[in-house]
Amino acid sequence: MALSRLASSHFGSNFLKPASLLLSSQRRRSISSSNETLTIETSIPFTSHNCDAPSRSVETSSSELMSFFNDMVLMRRMEIAADSLYKAKLIRGFCHLYDGQEAVAVGMEAAINSKDCVITAYRDHCTFLSRGGTLFEIFSELMGRSGGCSKGKGGSMHFYRKVGGFYGGHGIVGAQVPLGVGLAFGQKYCKDPNVTFSLYGDGAANQGQLFEALNIAALWDLPAILVCENNHYGMGTAEWRSAKSPAYYKRGDYAPGLKVDGMDVLAVKQACKFAKEHALKNGPIILEMDTYRYHGHSMSDPGSTYRTRDEISGVRQERDPIERVRKLVLAHDISTEKELKDIEKEARKQVDEAITKAKESQMPDPSDLFTNVYVKGLGVEAYGADRKELKATLP
Repeated sequence: MALSRLASSHFGSNFLKPASLLLSSQRRRSISSSNETLTIETSIPFTSHNCDAPSRSVETSSSELMSFFNDMVLMRRMEIAADSLYKAKLIRGFCHLYDGQEAVAVGMEAAINSKDCVITAYRDHCTFLSRGGTLFEIFSELMGRSGGCSKGKGGSMHFYRKVGGFYGGHGIVGAQVPLGVGLAFGQKYCKDPNVTFSLYGDGAANQGQLFEALNIAALWDLPAILVCENNHYGMGTAEWRSAKSPAYYKRGDYAPGLKVDGMDVLAVKQACKFAKEHALKNGPIILEMDTYRYHGHSMSDPGSTYRTRDEISGVRQERDPIERVRKLVLAHDISTEKELKDIEKEARKQVDEAITKAKESQMPDPSDLFTNVYVKGLGVEAYGADRKELKATLP
């Protein structure tokens, strides 16, 4: 993405460089665009429940590592910009940011295809982007503009992209999981060779509807993958205060589970690939992604009253998903510090351009309030209680 645009400016004046530097830069270029297989071990082992854990050795390539870096940098910049827009009152209502958790969205996408379905809760910006959404659609929706993915009527919590297999964006805690199992039922009914990933947080892990959905998924061997994004705080409540058993990957009891380092994009990729293969053959499986959010739960939460700043900075220094990939890229001589910095500058530029364009998008017409409520042609007439007097006709 950004790397291809930067290549010409970085290597355009070769005749000015010493031969040794020129050879090393040419070598880096050939490596960074290579699809030659690299095998990298995950940061920590997987922990399994009622199943064999996948291998820690993950196959990747230089180009994939660069795409991971590009995508996560872009997501991080997008969420930081959303924070600024909210504080400037250009985004109103609820807004939940994903910075820190980018490896889950990016790693999952690397293991699946566009015909697999993904459904999540309200922390949905980055998942929408990974499913093929655009920055323009994201910022337009956040600012309530008609150019948004939900035509400006959904806002932060209700992103949607059916063409990319992304089914939201849901504001009701845990309610997306039964819907996700319904999608998995549809896939099995139609004999599609695909699966559905239903994402939820540790705060939603105690919801009764989650266990009801898992029960029916297990009874019917549905290709349902339940993904608990455990960022350790449900709103402002630490997991140990709300869950007697915070080992969420074991919560399925009869359904197998896997605990994954959700800050390691390669571990997420490996786990999701394993889960997809399992679900297509054997039915549901639970993935617990051990991750962390840097911002508070929502924009009204400073995120520092129930955890220390030292805790947050400690995670940033030791487990940050972007820095982990940066170190891999540098260690394998795939790119240089300067090139990676330029990618970060390019991400900032892309985000700024998308915001400028989104601000030019029109606000929805007031009449749009009545559209997309009922199936076309149905529910457009409203009567009184006695069903005799026609009160209104919707457009």
